[in-house]
Amino acid sequence: MANPLKTFTLPDLLKGMSVTARTFFTRKYTLNYPEEKAPQSPRFRGLHALRRYANGQERCIACKLCETVCPATCITIDSDAAEDGTRRTTRYDIDLFKCIYCGFCEEACPVDAIVLTRIHEYHMEQRGENIMSKDKLLAIGERYETLIAVDKAADAPYR
Repeated sequence: MANPLKTFTLPDLLKGMSVTARTFFTRKYTLNYPEEKAPQSPRFRGLHALRRYANGQERCIACKLCETVCPATCITIDSDAAEDGTRRTTRYDIDLFKCIYCGFCEEACPVDAIVLTRIHEYHMEQRGENIMSKDKLLAIGERYETLIAVDKAADAPYR
């Protein structure tokens, strides 16, 4: 049964109006987005990248752990034996439309081959651009290796 005093005095309405009045006169802050960027955590999970070792050899050993652990099943890996006897990927595709950017692939990788960068400003204009192939992923990794290394170093104490 409703309290008649609460019904006539409307305390919830008055409480809401007090919050509105309190914030109405405070100074607002506007971020002019393209020119100004908001601060971003080194742990931000954005666009994927495949990394290489310092000698230029790709890190991925085709263990397929990232494909297995992916809850969205957006990673597709095909592998073959290389001429030196090691197992390497012949196909490494990630469907960005399916990906939920959970970071499980990065956590599962034993050699830090796949990483999620802080890049969030990307778009697709043509059909099929949402599929990131091995070549595209390696190019992103080469282009942003310094940023990836800085982020990994900043995150190292927490791992």
